[in-house]
Amino acid sequence: METPMTYESAYEELKQIAAEIENETVSVDALAEKVKRASELIHFCQSRLRATEQEVNKILKQMEMKKGTGE
Repeated sequence: METPMTYESAYEELKQIAAEIENETVSVDALAEKVKRASELIHFCQSRLRATEQEVNKILKQMEMKKGTGE
């Protein structure tokens, strides 16, 4: 069974792909596949960041509402 991807694991894989491309250790044949995977990882990371931002904003609003009611 495959473990679910986390932001940290996706970010680490993305850094590894970037390093391989920068160091030119990726063959021409594998380059398109690496770029495709990097695109998927970027999309995943952006989605996780947006979801986290929304959740934090929701919590902050709830805290403000409780503060305003004297709790």
